[in-house]
Amino acid sequence: MRRREDMTFAPEEYERRIAELRERMAARLLDAVIITDPENLIYLTDYQTTGYSFFQALVVPLEDEPFMITRAMEESNVIERTWVEVTRPYPDTGDAIQQLIAALTEFGLATKRIGYERNSYFFPAYQQDRIHTSFQRGTLRDCFGIVEEGRRRKSPAEIEIMTRAAIATQAGIAAGLDAAQPGVTENDIGAAISAAMFRAGGEPPAVMPYVASGPRSMIGHATWEGREVQPGEHVFLEVGGCYRRYHTAMMRTVILDDLSPSMEKAQERMKMALRELKAEMRPGLTVSDADSIVRNIITDNDVDARLVTRSGYSIGIAFPPSWDEGYILSLNPGDFTVLEEGMTFHVIPWMWGVDGDKTVGISDTIRITADGCASFFDLPEDFTVKPAGAAPLLSAVDAVEEA
Repeated sequence: MRRREDMTFAPEEYERRIAELRERMAARLLDAVIITDPENLIYLTDYQTTGYSFFQALVVPLEDEPFMITRAMEESNVIERTWVEVTRPYPDTGDAIQQLIAALTEFGLATKRIGYERNSYFFPAYQQDRIHTSFQRGTLRDCFGIVEEGRRRKSPAEIEIMTRAAIATQAGIAAGLDAAQPGVTENDIGAAISAAMFRAGGEPPAVMPYVASGPRSMIGHATWEGREVQPGEHVFLEVGGCYRRYHTAMMRTVILDDLSPSMEKAQERMKMALRELKAEMRPGLTVSDADSIVRNIITDNDVDARLVTRSGYSIGIAFPPSWDEGYILSLNPGDFTVLEEGMTFHVIPWMWGVDGDKTVGISDTIRITADGCASFFDLPEDFTVKPAGAAPLLSAVDAVEEA
């Protein structure tokens, strides 16, 4: 392992992650693991590329030096970004799986017990079939989740990186709240959000911002398509800011009219859900209990709205197609996983179908502390209300500065 000081984290952070991975490997009787998930690769080595649709893998033996299999073009990312010293690249005209099998043989692993991530997005079934056909003297075992066990709890160094991602998230949301007004397009709002995120130091997120106005807010995961925002409508925003592939996310809502009784009720119910949840979230609470707090409050409404999804999910490292770590841990009924210090969640007490035709949201990204939880943000939660003909409101950015 090369010790270098120009990676996202100090060398000791990566040494700890590899050491803890090897402890889990030993407990599961594995001689080596083949790691292919992009999020797990960057967690273990700082390796990243947008070219992850090509096969790439980190092989971690229980004792010997780890090595990487990458497309030849991507080997530069190993050299320039990571601590990994040994690579076995394959050309575009070559065979990635045969290169992997050859490397396993070269490093004395051909007869060993090897774990692999069977559920990795970027290790498709046809490639797994070929490994099972070619790796005949050793044993292959599914070890999906063996790296994620370490990722569930963020270290203090990771929390610091997420704090920088939060700066980009909040800058983007504030710009979107300011930009939303009658006569602009959803594209205009999306452009304002994106520019603000990147100027605040943010990097390309796993998913670009969600901007949905009026009736389009009822479409799941809708974002800008050029629609012009009309007077009297609302605009739903959800932004995930990114720094060094770590993300934080936030929902907010703009009302381009007076605040109607039903929308005010929706606002207060979501704020109550966040307030009650954050008062209870701490080490020892179960995932199911956390979900129940949000779900019961949001369900108890008289504005015809529903919580149609999980009430939150783990968030941290992400590549497209999603910014969440929900496959590691989601706030759902019936999950009795216990919360631990260092876990981070995007909690989403959003309301689908207010008055039957409006989706609104107020959300937060929080971290579990030693005796409670804390938000990454300080932006006001209330809807941004812009009645027709009213004087311009204090900008969201200025409001934060005055608070």
